[in-house]
Amino acid sequence: MAAATPAGAVAELKPQTPADAARGAGPDVASFTLANGLQVVVIPDRRAPVVTHMIWYKVGSADESPGVSGIAHFLEHLMFKGTAKHPAGEFSHVVAELGGQENAFTSYDYTSYFQRVAREHLKTVMAFEADRMTGLQLTDEVVNPERDVILEERRSRVDGDPSSQLGEAVAAALFVNHPYGTPIIGWEHEIEKLDRHDAIAFYERFYTPNNAILVVAGDVDAEEVRGLAEETYGKVERRVDLGPRVRPREPEPRAARRVRLADPRVTQPSLQRNYLAPSYETATGDEAYALDLLSQIMGGGSTSRIYRALVVERGVAANAGAWYYGDALDEGRFAIYAIPRAGVPLADLEAAIDEELARFMAEGPTEAELDRAKTRLIADTIYAQDSQATLARIYGASLATGGTIEEVQAWPARIRAVTSGAVRDVARAVLDPRRSVTGELLSAPAPERLAAE
Repeated sequence: MAAATPAGAVAELKPQTPADAARGAGPDVASFTLANGLQVVVIPDRRAPVVTHMIWYKVGSADESPGVSGIAHFLEHLMFKGTAKHPAGEFSHVVAELGGQENAFTSYDYTSYFQRVAREHLKTVMAFEADRMTGLQLTDEVVNPERDVILEERRSRVDGDPSSQLGEAVAAALFVNHPYGTPIIGWEHEIEKLDRHDAIAFYERFYTPNNAILVVAGDVDAEEVRGLAEETYGKVERRVDLGPRVRPREPEPRAARRVRLADPRVTQPSLQRNYLAPSYETATGDEAYALDLLSQIMGGGSTSRIYRALVVERGVAANAGAWYYGDALDEGRFAIYAIPRAGVPLADLEAAIDEELARFMAEGPTEAELDRAKTRLIADTIYAQDSQATLARIYGASLATGGTIEEVQAWPARIRAVTSGAVRDVARAVLDPRRSVTGELLSAPAPERLAAE
């Protein structure tokens, strides 16, 4: 169980998103909706008698009310604590006994629970998951110890990791009004106050079949899944009608911002710059597709512009690259990162980055660079189809953030159609210093200890 968060990623790594591996036109995908509002998506994959079963709730940390940050991730943990029909631990025990796998994760925009089992056990996991959709039982004896688990998770993953602390600070500075600036795991002082009433209120507000998407990928067909879904999820009554997901909008940024963190535990300085960028949901035209290609051209491996310029040609960086986080319901991010070679000041590294960005925005990509980026991204869509779980994640995440099956399947064609001019134009629009936050991670001397008297 994990909070999937860009803010917690180290500076040199791209955040993990379901569309990282690819989006692509895979098998013959079917979709239908049950009477209670649950959307069901079926992705046939006949290569092995195995199924991946995922339930996606269209609620994440960005949907939390002020003052209760972390409640979405907290409830994800509590969903494993049992119902009246199935006591705590039974679901996980059964999955293990069946030789299956399970887990869950929380993001800004959704929460997902999944199991991977032999196809003959699909109905079993569907029945368990349908039961805890509305049947969860929470008491202080269950909730309070789990809150301590979350606090320890935060201390180990964030408070004990300077790069994660910087990531939180950069996100908070980038999103000054939108809840994407709040970490998915929550702020410590607010986690400490979360209680049973907060969990129940969040659960009853958002966990209902008409706010969920069921994705089943594997050795099944649509009619088979429809029958099983009616038998299990179809019996769960909707308990609330949710309106549109309305969140505070981020104002147009007007000033470049800088965050610096110095810590004795830092052994390797680094530099990162995040830009506020349109996501696939908020972009117009081919902006998001162009941003995906821009990230590949500028920072997608050892042949990219940033890597070649900083690592190979100038020798000022040990590593460098870029990533684009566009799988969001609201605004996304474009980031550039670099790790300096020994003895190279971060200021010199940043100046080299700025020079390369200016050159790119003046000239745009070459046709060879654009073709290579398209080939790489589209090839990834093919490789992704080799993973049943990845296919389920691609469709689930896209649908939970406002996308459609048709958009997922059309992605390769949309990528192929992007022109070099479109990539240059989106770079000029998005990579504006006023839209950015630059984060510096530095080493600092250990504080002197007071001599014992």
